[in-house]
Amino acid sequence: MLKLAVATGTVVSLLALSACSGGTGGTTATVNNYQTQGLPAGQSASESRPLITIGGGKSNGPAGTGIQVNAYLWRATLDTLSFMPLVSADPFGGVIITDWYSPPATPDERFKANAYILSQQMTANAIQVSLFHQVLQNGQWVDAAVDPNTVSGLEDRILSRAADLRAAAENTQD
Repeated sequence: MLKLAVATGTVVSLLALSACSGGTGGTTATVNNYQTQGLPAGQSASESRPLITIGGGKSNGPAGTGIQVNAYLWRATLDTLSFMPLVSADPFGGVIITDWYSPPATPDERFKANAYILSQQMTANAIQVSLFHQVLQNGQWVDAAVDPNTVSGLEDRILSRAADLRAAAENTQD
C-alpha cells in the first residue's frame, strides 16, 4: 500500500512539473500595458493599421473575411475609460468592460461602462458606449437613469482622443 501511495505521488508530481514547463522552448513573454495590449508583434501603438485582424485577414475570395478593430479607437477608449477599473478588454471583438466606479465626491452612486468598437473606420457610429448608473438606497444598490448626454459625451471624448492619436502618429511619420 505504501509503495502504491509513493508511486501515485511521484506520478502526480511529475505531471504537475511537466505542466509548468509550457513546452515552448525559448519563447519569452512580453508585458504589455493597456496602450499596447493586443497589438500584433512588431506593430507600435501609433501605427495606422487596424489593431487586430481575425479570420486570416487576406483572402483569396472576392471579399476579405477578417474582422478588424481600429487601433486608434481601441487606445482612445482605453485612455478615456482608464479612471474606471477594467474588468475585460477583448481586442479581437472590440469590447471593453469596466467594473463599478464610485466617484470620490459621491460615494453613494456608482457607474459601469461597456464600450464596443463596431468598425475599423473612425466615425461616430464606430463606437458605442453603454453606461450603467446605480445609487445606494437603504443599503442596496438600485438602478438609476443615465443622462444620454453623458453617454454621447463619452463617445465624443473617445473619438476626439482617437483623432489626436492618429494626428500624432501622422506627425511622427513625417
